[in-house]
Amino acid sequence: MPRIKGVVRIDSESTHGWQVRVYRYGNTYSRLFSDKKFGGREGAFEAAKEYRTELAEEIAALPEAAPRRRLIASNTESKNGVVGVSRTHKRDRRGVQHEVYTVSWNPEPGVARGTSFSIKRYGEDEAFRLACTLRWTKMKEIYGHRYHVESPDVLLARKEAVDERAEARRAK
Repeated sequence: MPRIKGVVRIDSESTHGWQVRVYRYGNTYSRLFSDKKFGGREGAFEAAKEYRTELAEEIAALPEAAPRRRLIASNTESKNGVVGVSRTHKRDRRGVQHEVYTVSWNPEPGVARGTSFSIKRYGEDEAFRLACTLRWTKMKEIYGHRYHVESPDVLLARKEAVDERAEARRAK
């Protein structure tokens, strides 16, 4: 019998038949075609093949489900409230340290990209706003309509609130 993707033979003490199993969009579609019910090994195989073809057509007609990966746009526990944006420092070629806002994103699994915006060049608020805008743009390119985040002005207000809470904790 020819090999068909998603159709496997099961022969155990109590079960003899063909198992059809297909995975799509995080769901598993499975059905067993027993030899006894379908008149023998060949009859069960033919029924499994037919079911596999019908199932593939049905699944192809389904709307594409959203990827299972959760998208987190903001985090009140982070220092600035925005995932993928952080205030840090970089050293230039001469070894001089510069304060920057770095932004990072993953265009595909296992691939990391990032850049930074100088606080000295742009100022604290504008460097943060540029980093947030770039992060938002890249995430929109990757995830489309699924990625929603507030405007950079709202993010800047959130960052200021987080900064005030941190300052109040330090003052205690």
